[in-house]
Amino acid sequence: MNSETQKSHAMRRRPRQVRSQERVNQILDVAEALFISDGYTATTTNAIATTAKVSIGSLYQFFPDKAAILKALAERYNVKLREVLIETNSETVDVGVYAEEIIDVVYDFFITNRGYYAIFISLQGVMPKLQEIDELADAQLIQDLAVILGKYYSHLEIDARDRISFVLVKTIGNLVWTALGQTEGLRDQLIDETKRLVVNYLRSYAAE
Repeated sequence: MNSETQKSHAMRRRPRQVRSQERVNQILDVAEALFISDGYTATTTNAIATTAKVSIGSLYQFFPDKAAILKALAERYNVKLREVLIETNSETVDVGVYAEEIIDVVYDFFITNRGYYAIFISLQGVMPKLQEIDELADAQLIQDLAVILGKYYSHLEIDARDRISFVLVKTIGNLVWTALGQTEGLRDQLIDETKRLVVNYLRSYAAE
């Protein structure tokens, strides 16, 4: 295992000015494209800086190494996913319909942001820090969903809604992620099966 993958990396400093944030976004956008086209291992910080039209010194002002760029990309993906999930309509009366909407949103997010899958599928299990980031993101989504489920399951204790939210986030995330690696026809079928599984699971609690 590359020693780089064993370390915990973070940005050297967070951008405070609009111009600095734009530079960071440019670096991340270029890194994302290069990680997809050339692979994470083959991509160098020099290549990222050159393509982003920034000096290597400017890149290092924010990112100490390539792993820090990857970590920032993962965090950016997770923030975007949470934003679209929060915007999903939770006003529908039927919890099953709401669950189907959530699954569609997650699926569409991964399809629209193909770099997420293309980059991170090859690094699963190699970079523990990425797993930590995903677990933190899942914990936030579980908390968000538990609050929303209070509308549908006011008869359940908070601990029960937390458990349901945990199952939903982990089940939907893992099944949709797995479906992405399949052929298009099978992928669509697996998304339908995920909906069937989740809807029946949720309605079993509504019947209590």
